Amino acid sequence: MTDRAPILYLSHGAPPLADDTIWRAELADWSARFERPESILMVSAHWEAAPVTVSASAGPVPLLYDFWGFPQKYYDVRYDAPPAPALAADVTALLRSGVHRDETRGLDHGAYVPLVEMYPEADIPVLQLSLPTLEPQALFTLGRALAPLRDQGTMIVGSGFTTHNLRWFNPSMPADGPAPNPSVEFDHWASEAMASQDLDALLDFSRRAPAAREAHPRTEHWAPLYVALGAAYDSGGIANESAVSGFWYGLSKRSWQFAA
Repeated sequence: MTDRAPILYLSHGAPPLADDTIWRAELADWSARFERPESILMVSAHWEAAPVTVSASAGPVPLLYDFWGFPQKYYDVRYDAPPAPALAADVTALLRSGVHRDETRGLDHGAYVPLVEMYPEADIPVLQLSLPTLEPQALFTLGRALAPLRDQGTMIVGSGFTTHNLRWFNPSMPADGPAPNPSVEFDHWASEAMASQDLDALLDFSRRAPAAREAHPRTEHWAPLYVALGAAYDSGGIANESAVSGFWYGLSKRSWQFAA
């Protein structure tokens, strides 16, 4: 069995990430640097539901093509990951507060788009967990409750975007072109706060981070970080490393791995 799986927060991109050879390689190289997990619990920016809800855990795990107006090839993507009924049971037991199960709910693009690049064989059981709130402290507490999953080889992944203001997104420009100053400022602050393990600043990002409201007009793409932080936290802090950096059409794709 895998020992103490890592915790990730990753910027997941949109379906066209599949066309970005640099980012695809970064995600593939990242997943090759740590031991393969026994299962994966995904917390995506694209699923908000209270109470806490888990996705389909029986039979083939469906995909949710939760985007509109894209070329057909993006709707033809498949990711036939095995279901994770044991993980669903473990999550329910750990949270103890009436976890809802939605057996019709598939993996949204915040879950399967990065997994296609990291584990293209689609042979690791995957379960998705909803965001029951966007409040940082509550999500940190949720992550703390889920931390024991690491000891049985479950990798917890918060999937969002380090900056996410779609007014900056301009696909007519090069993907790696210059990013707007507010995106750069927030990315720099986040990098420094994480490197110094400044949990107080991270939890209070809306007041402490430069350009916070511009980087996240709505905070759902930053919120999965707090589940990851809670799962990774111990008395020694939140040891981490920046695994991916840079910008994609003006948005920060910075991603972190928390120490196993």
